[in-house]
Amino acid sequence: MKYLLTLIVGSVCLCCLVTGQDKKGEADKQDKIKTASESAWVSLFNGKDLTGWVDVNTSETTWKAVDGELHCTGLPIGVMRSEKMYENFILEIEWKHMKKKGNSGVFLWCDAIPGKNRLPSGMEVQMLELDYINRPNGKKLDPSYISGELFAAGKMKATPDNPRASAPNGPRSESKEYRCKGVGEWNQYTIVAINGTVNLCINGKFVNSIRNSTQKKGYLCLEAEGSEVRFRNIRIQELPSGVIKPEEVVKPVTTE
Repeated sequence: MKYLLTLIVGSVCLCCLVTGQDKKGEADKQDKIKTASESAWVSLFNGKDLTGWVDVNTSETTWKAVDGELHCTGLPIGVMRSEKMYENFILEIEWKHMKKKGNSGVFLWCDAIPGKNRLPSGMEVQMLELDYINRPNGKKLDPSYISGELFAAGKMKATPDNPRASAPNGPRSESKEYRCKGVGEWNQYTIVAINGTVNLCINGKFVNSIRNSTQKKGYLCLEAEGSEVRFRNIRIQELPSGVIKPEEVVKPVTTE
């Protein structure tokens, strides 16, 4: 009996030791995965200057780095683009409007070529202040405008996963839940862009998506559209490439 008890106690201790080693091994594995994941992120704004960005059709005074934030006056209307093009990626960006009715956005897979309205072709992820829908003439726009609408702008085409109820055959995909905050408050977007499909997370929840983009690789563009807006914590994690046709890649911008 004494021998049996000793054997049982020894087995339990061995089991605890092995289990402890397994848990430690799993913890180490998860730490390595987390470290690898974090190291894959690349900051797109250093908080000090506009390194990595190229003005397209705004001005030298439109964009400015201030205390770790990217300040945009909103004028003239136009965009600045990333230096390089991106295909599949996760983009994180925080933004806030400084005035009511503010308008801005970020373009994905963009050609960075201004159209008639001074804005380029690309997948726009809209950033509007909540009061935008209340127009000066007294009219009220569709509320879907103010919470991360997704749509193909310019020459790009795409299929909305959640078309506006007021325009079921239209090009815009509206969020299933309105989560954006108003003037003076920071909003966070996490944008997952893979193989022509975009999924948008607003302040901690995925609420919108669009697919079948005719452009699948291009520039990122930040938009100035009439009102002061600020950005911070802009970073990207590139993902493996997919099967992509030459016509789905925008033409590189050449500077002469």
